[in-house]
Amino acid sequence: MEQQLIRIEGTVENIVFRNETNGYTVFDMDSNGELVTAVGEVGSIHEGETLVITGAYTVHSRFGTQFKIESYEEKLPDTALNIEKYLSSGAIKGIGVKMAGKIVNRFGDKTLEILEKEPERLAELKISGKRYDNILIEIKKAFALRNLVSFLKNYEIPFSDAMKIYLEYGVESLDCVKENPYILCSGSLRLDFKKADTIAGELDCIEKNFSSRIVAFISDELRRHADSNGHSCMILKFITDRLRDELKIYSDERFSEVMEIIEKASMYNEVTGTPDLYIYDHENITYISLPEYYEAEEYIYNRLLSMSSEKINVNCKKFIADEETRNNIKYESLQCKAIKMAVSQKIFILTGGPGTGKTTTLNAIISILEKRGLKVVLTAPTGRASKRLADITGHDAKTIHRLLEVRSDNDNDFSRNEKNPLNCDAVVVDEFSMVDVLLFNSLLRAMRPSCKLIITGDSDQLPSVSAGNLLYDIINGQAVKVIRLKEVFRQAQKSCIVTNAHKIVTGEYPDLTQKDNDFFFFRRSESESAIRLIIDLVKTRLPNAYGYSPFDDIQILAPSRKGMLGTREINRILQNEINSQNGLKPEYTSISGTFRTGDKVMQNINNYDIEWKRNGETGKGIFNGDIGKIKSINLSNKTAVIDFDGRIAEYPFEMLVQIELAYAVTVHKSQGCEFEVVIIPVQDGMDMLNHRNLLYTAVTRAKKLLIIIGNEYLINKMVDNVRGRERYTNLRNMF
Repeated sequence: MEQQLIRIEGTVENIVFRNETNGYTVFDMDSNGELVTAVGEVGSIHEGETLVITGAYTVHSRFGTQFKIESYEEKLPDTALNIEKYLSSGAIKGIGVKMAGKIVNRFGDKTLEILEKEPERLAELKISGKRYDNILIEIKKAFALRNLVSFLKNYEIPFSDAMKIYLEYGVESLDCVKENPYILCSGSLRLDFKKADTIAGELDCIEKNFSSRIVAFISDELRRHADSNGHSCMILKFITDRLRDELKIYSDERFSEVMEIIEKASMYNEVTGTPDLYIYDHENITYISLPEYYEAEEYIYNRLLSMSSEKINVNCKKFIADEETRNNIKYESLQCKAIKMAVSQKIFILTGGPGTGKTTTLNAIISILEKRGLKVVLTAPTGRASKRLADITGHDAKTIHRLLEVRSDNDNDFSRNEKNPLNCDAVVVDEFSMVDVLLFNSLLRAMRPSCKLIITGDSDQLPSVSAGNLLYDIINGQAVKVIRLKEVFRQAQKSCIVTNAHKIVTGEYPDLTQKDNDFFFFRRSESESAIRLIIDLVKTRLPNAYGYSPFDDIQILAPSRKGMLGTREINRILQNEINSQNGLKPEYTSISGTFRTGDKVMQNINNYDIEWKRNGETGKGIFNGDIGKIKSINLSNKTAVIDFDGRIAEYPFEMLVQIELAYAVTVHKSQGCEFEVVIIPVQDGMDMLNHRNLLYTAVTRAKKLLIIIGNEYLINKMVDNVRGRERYTNLRNMF
């Protein structure tokens, strides 16, 4: 059951902790004689203020009972006693305990009104000139931030965003926002266009800020395409057509004005030092891009060209011979060529499908580099991908975010950069198809000019969730040396999973007739019968026939979250079938679903701060895509304990919004993972998702057994559909 929200009014007694950047505050509040510890983004509150807070009580594993704030209303103190306490707490820099007493003694209950409207009256206290001037400045700052936060709260804009605005525009922030609400969409702020448009409409200043409105709309559209579709740029005409429709600009004269605004926005901006938009022509088509993506891809392009021009003369014959002797192996000719290139090139890409010897080749490359005295670090985009990389190489591997030392409050802000580069001679990045433009830009900038880069991955898998199509673009750009391993080794040839994967990727239809290997097809045209089969396979047939665990071994991969055969519906049904509520299992319902002891779950965002324990070892970080099992749910202290492959983490109930059921996950979420058994239900009506790359990626997640449920027509249609690779990127246009 969802918790009932509670409303409490009281006076702030003590600030325990405050994050000045996002406004997250822990404080004690006196409510009718009862001391309440409250937490939430309440920004600039200080001791002595009166607050009305709405939320619910939670139990933190370390700090006990707390009141988690959902919303709040501020009331400045209106009695001399509370005003003195408020000023004494440091609410206004330069006013300490003694000065606060003097001011309140002079102005009494009217103190705050006078400080805001007539601050010059402080001269009545005969404060020295410089100190007087400094206090006046701080008074303006304090009331400016408070008034800005109060104004933006009316539009559900949180303190953290208000703080960004204040840091950029200072004491004039509120005037700037009211003058031109579209500044909320610019620079580092990047708030939703519709929100800014609503404010502008209410303030009747849309027409006055027409140019800003156009740029804000286009920027918002480009970010939406980057986040939803992975495009780092778009065709200009597509964007302007959308603009015409959405902003109802129908006259040719007005539209000509729009085009002039766009052209001006693509010119150098003296304030920011960069254009607001990038516009360029490629093969008679005009493209438009946001600065962060264009500049990131431009840096990537130039860095790759620079790296690819350097070569290291190394005689690899003896190194390769030693590796063959040590591992009792004989590398085939393309593997030998790949090893030589990886050792002798500053940047190198190793790609290939399943069963072609990528892992064996990569292990040889790492070993030879280390024998040559190079310090090699291994990394991958996700937690599960980095764990798998560590397992297959025997070397420590980190996520790229961990390697670059991400700052926990900003997913794209890293401690490692040009000024503080990585301490290594070579970086190996696995599962590179999952890496997006901004992350790769950050990785390259954190690598010293002398550092080697070895990229491995399968360019036929799905591209990154975020903007870019890096592996595909770089390979097709032909500036970087690439070896694509093609020969499927004899042992792998026995697997129908491997042979069908190679058929799919080359545009051939998979063989669905096999009945005695590791690849099975069940014809089901109706969603209801497909669901019944999934239940039977997971609950009965696979455990009984092969001993596979429904929780640990079997994974359903669906193209979509939606529909009868989407992850949401399958998860709901399987939870009730294989982990039903028998009246004995504790459960908790959050906005992301109902969870009970024994459920299979997945972390859905990177959390770098959550603590975990494993066999006496402690650490931090549970990452997007990590799959675990709920060991226990404690309703009295409102926590759940989750086991992520041996890492035991405790989640307060309010953090359960970060997890979701994982009996079924999307194919996108499965990248970088392997499972003993994979079941793929294919449903009609998902043409945007049902494409070759997605089917190939899903098939290659299975280690021992793959089952596809659907009909031949849909599967063959997926093989024929190559639209999954279609992305607009600046990098593709640069090569």
